[in-house]
Amino acid sequence: MYAFTHHLASSVDDAVKTLGANGDAKFLAGGQTLLPTMKQRLAAPPHLIDLGKVKELRGIEVQGDKLVIKAMTRHYDVATSDAVKSFQPGLAELAGLIGDPAVRHRGTIGGSIANNDPAADYPAACLALGATIVTNKRRLEAEKFFTGLFSTALEDNEIVTSVEFPKADKFKYMKFRNPASRYAMVGVAVAKKGGEVRVAVTGAGSDGVFRWTAAEEKLTQNFDKRALEGLSIDPGTLNGDIHGSREYRAHLIGVMAKRAVAAA
Repeated sequence: MYAFTHHLASSVDDAVKTLGANGDAKFLAGGQTLLPTMKQRLAAPPHLIDLGKVKELRGIEVQGDKLVIKAMTRHYDVATSDAVKSFQPGLAELAGLIGDPAVRHRGTIGGSIANNDPAADYPAACLALGATIVTNKRRLEAEKFFTGLFSTALEDNEIVTSVEFPKADKFKYMKFRNPASRYAMVGVAVAKKGGEVRVAVTGAGSDGVFRWTAAEEKLTQNFDKRALEGLSIDPGTLNGDIHGSREYRAHLIGVMAKRAVAAA
């Protein structure tokens, strides 16, 4: 790890101001991706702006028909929250599947979606549930926020402050985990609200998280796993690596989608 200067932010405004004064700085949330990358000397930001003490970025609250989760809320807190379990139990289950206990006690929802790892879990939930990403500058629909591999619509001096999830009638997330990292080799989130069905896939897309519209059309007509029989996805649009080929991931998407619908 290369030397760096540590800045402990006291507020969102303080964090943004510090970033503006140090153009090569990086925000530090849970650090579950950034710190290992720095230890391997694959990244060398000269300044880290620690958000750990920013109280306004922590907390979970139900506000009418939406669930608001602040950016620095840890995965463990989402997984064990009575408010989340009552409002959208599938979201609490998703958080409980992230990494291992050590990761869940340190990693944050804001850090996860801002990093937008192509195998991360929260982006699939955000897309399937139609979440709104709130920053210090604006509000963004999830589909406009996630723009590609490790890429988002965040601009300079912009920081995620919270995520707002609308309530769905049914929601379930199923993933096939890499046994070592517990990242999703394929994860499928299915949400039904009224007559609308949304299906989001993570861990497999060559350009990151995406919606499977063909499955949405079938499930809108009949919300039953049998509606997905015979439906396939083009392996050419997927990612292949040492853990699984494109064809293998295409097969897993169908399997995980059916399991999610059945469980929902």
